[in-house]
Amino acid sequence: MQKDCGCGHSRLLPANLCCVCNESAPESLLETTIKCILNNLHTICDKKQTLYRLKKGIVLPSEICDQLLAQCQQLQKVDNKFLGIFYDRTCTRLKRVVLNHTDITDESLSILLQRHELIELDLGNCPYITDDALNLIYSYGRSLKSLALRKDCPIVSMYDHMIDLMQGLACNLTQLRRFTLHSLRITLQPEKPNIFDKLLSKLTANLTYLDLSECSGLGEMQFLDKFTNLQSLVLYNVPRLQDAFSNICKVKTLTHLDISQSLSSRHNNGVYENENKVLATIVESLPQLKSLDISGTNLAGSGVAEEGFKHCTDIPGLGTRVNRPLDFLGLYGTHHAACRRHDIPAEKVSGDATEEQILIAAAAYLDRADVLQRVLNDLYHMFRFETCQYIGHALSIILQSMDRHPRKKQIQVSSSATLFYIVKGKDRSSFGVRIKRHMISTLLNAMYYHKEDDTMMRNGCLTLCQFKIPQDVLFEYERLVQILLHSVSEMQQESFVQRIGIYLLNTLACQVGGRQKQRLGDLGVINKMLNIIEERLSRGVCDDVLEVAWSTMWNVTDETPLNCRRFLDAKGMEYFLDCLKGFPDQEELLRNMMGLLGNVAEVKSLRPRLMTYQYIQVFSNLLGSSSDGIEVSYNAAGVLAHMASDGPSVWLLSQPNRQEVLDRMTNAIERWTLTTERNINYRSFEPILNLVQAYHTPECQHWAVWALANLTTVYPVKYCSLVQQEGGISLLRELLNHEEPPERVKSLASIVIRNCTQFNKNGYVESVAPLDG
Repeated sequence: MQKDCGCGHSRLLPANLCCVCNESAPESLLETTIKCILNNLHTICDKKQTLYRLKKGIVLPSEICDQLLAQCQQLQKVDNKFLGIFYDRTCTRLKRVVLNHTDITDESLSILLQRHELIELDLGNCPYITDDALNLIYSYGRSLKSLALRKDCPIVSMYDHMIDLMQGLACNLTQLRRFTLHSLRITLQPEKPNIFDKLLSKLTANLTYLDLSECSGLGEMQFLDKFTNLQSLVLYNVPRLQDAFSNICKVKTLTHLDISQSLSSRHNNGVYENENKVLATIVESLPQLKSLDISGTNLAGSGVAEEGFKHCTDIPGLGTRVNRPLDFLGLYGTHHAACRRHDIPAEKVSGDATEEQILIAAAAYLDRADVLQRVLNDLYHMFRFETCQYIGHALSIILQSMDRHPRKKQIQVSSSATLFYIVKGKDRSSFGVRIKRHMISTLLNAMYYHKEDDTMMRNGCLTLCQFKIPQDVLFEYERLVQILLHSVSEMQQESFVQRIGIYLLNTLACQVGGRQKQRLGDLGVINKMLNIIEERLSRGVCDDVLEVAWSTMWNVTDETPLNCRRFLDAKGMEYFLDCLKGFPDQEELLRNMMGLLGNVAEVKSLRPRLMTYQYIQVFSNLLGSSSDGIEVSYNAAGVLAHMASDGPSVWLLSQPNRQEVLDRMTNAIERWTLTTERNINYRSFEPILNLVQAYHTPECQHWAVWALANLTTVYPVKYCSLVQQEGGISLLRELLNHEEPPERVKSLASIVIRNCTQFNKNGYVESVAPLDG
């Protein structure tokens, strides 16, 4: 086994099919530019009615246009509006157009065909394309060298009444080299010419590739007689192929032949009499054959030697290829488990016997959803129960499968389950930024298309948890938030998906900046969390989801005044009082709620809305709480300190009395231990430093300097530099020189200054001087 890089590569699985190898390098400047354009289309486009139009003066060459469309297709964002960019051929030039799983219409297809000399057109899973598209291809497709009309494209099912047009189409596409036509089902009529003979006999001159998968009514395929340059013939899942074998054997130029059958075929189309003789005849008649797929058939025989066949291979019909092995042999799902035999005359074999065979099968059948689904299940079980060697290849296959079949739920579920094991495994350290982004974008596509499926959402959330949040996902921040909001609000209450979804949301809210926090609020996170809280209150349930809902709002309101106002506008205080009444002994819940209210109280314009007897009485009572250490008492004091910092004139209540509340706050602070470890995270000390300057109310200063002294003592590495960066040292020196603050406040200020001085000198804080009194 040779190794070309950090991944294992055998001669069967080359490095150029390995995701880790291919995507380890940074994106090219062109790739980065195209992604930037797609994320900011307004920079190059104006919106005209329902379509985009390229701005005047902007010209995009063919290479950029093709990649722009291809990357947009990979992101599942191609629609009629986007295709308007290519309206003006003097400014844009397309050559290769692949449109799968899009909702484009005939009008958009008309723009592409009429205004660009396409050499490649691939249509599949386009439900709004009609039979009028054939007229367009007939009229404007003269330059096409490759045309694919795939399964689940309505025009494929409308051909019965359009044979003349199809013949005209064939006559007009004189440059065609590759033709793919899937699922055209026609009933043969006695004494009438075969429609396929009439159609395909017009394409014989230049055609080198012909794919008629899942077509019926092909009959004996007499049209093959006239092909002189055909190299690849794909007849996957075509019924009654035995009628055509004699004509297939006449195409001496064939290097690739696919006569495989679906594993779920109901009509035993892959079962042939004298199977060994049939296979031998095919192989001996096609001297240039290098690749053969007989998956799902009995053509590999039973493995038992028969008279008249060479016995140097376990596949009797391939006896003549023992000394000249095929490059590829498809044996996936063959009768009698042919892929598990020992002597197989082929370099590469698709099957389910080994990891290599499964990966080869997956690569070979990427476009066949029904077969691919089975292969992906095999791959999943291998990852779940065995150690896999070809991680990069498996990851590449998984991502390609998900990208090509975004609406196939079972493919997405199977692939995402395997992706979880890959991302969780020890090899994840070798995944670069580019690979991670590909995985995350592909996973979010799957979650978006199947957001109502519990299994898909569970797989997606569990896999996302294996990444670094939020660093790895910031490039898809908004889309991820929208999907997670759906999972926590629309999925079944108390389900695993809701729990893990709200956990991820909380993690996102905790570790992002103000702009992203405000965007979370724009997307409705406050209302979604309050809906969850209301539902839990209605059932009298206090669980981890309720606690994390409050934690999420705590994080999303941090230094984000707009979100604080949103909380109050949505009657958040009523939910606070209801939770306090319903679950008075839940420490985690109480801490999270008071942390949130601390954020609200920092916003001066919102403090009057907290100035009610009921709220102030609750905050005052919580000063004496020992719940969760000092956290509840600390946050209650913080709320009251900010409210008192506006001065006596704004304290509009006679009860509770302002000075009585401040005295209780002082007593609470003096009970706290300065070396207490905290469950809190400050990104800025600005609100606290504002309180340091509240000379009219020394109790406010007391809380502020205690907070700074505690944080710089216990967490000097994080908070000493923050105090200095935000001008805290000068404010504290000013406080020390001021005559009004009491000595206990000045003593705390001195500790903060000393902590920062020692940290600058030593990189750590040595000790804390005891406080007087």
